[in-house]
Amino acid sequence: MRHHDTKRKFGRERNVRTAFLRSLMRNLINEGRITTTLARAKEVRPLVEKLVTRGKNSSLASRRLLVTRLGGVREAKKLAEEISPKYASRPGGYTRIIKLPAREGDASLMALIEFV
Repeated sequence: MRHHDTKRKFGRERNVRTAFLRSLMRNLINEGRITTTLARAKEVRPLVEKLVTRGKNSSLASRRLLVTRLGGVREAKKLAEEISPKYASRPGGYTRIIKLPAREGDASLMALIEFV
């Protein structure tokens, strides 16, 4: 049973999984939308939304936290200066997940995650 076991592990160890999710977040911020598996999209969505909310503040502490969580100054700057101000009056729900047909190779459920 999966009681209180909310995070997906993706068959990776902790450090590799953290780097993997960080890479997904950075790609989503750089591109604006990415196509990935449904499980990956569902896992990265709350992480990105929390960072967008943090970027609305745009204080020095918030920017430093963004750099730490994203692992890149360029992505943190883009999030704080371009993406977060667009959602200043929005209380949440900055991303959407659109389900796509299953992948042909292994029939994995695919999804498109993008900023609203």
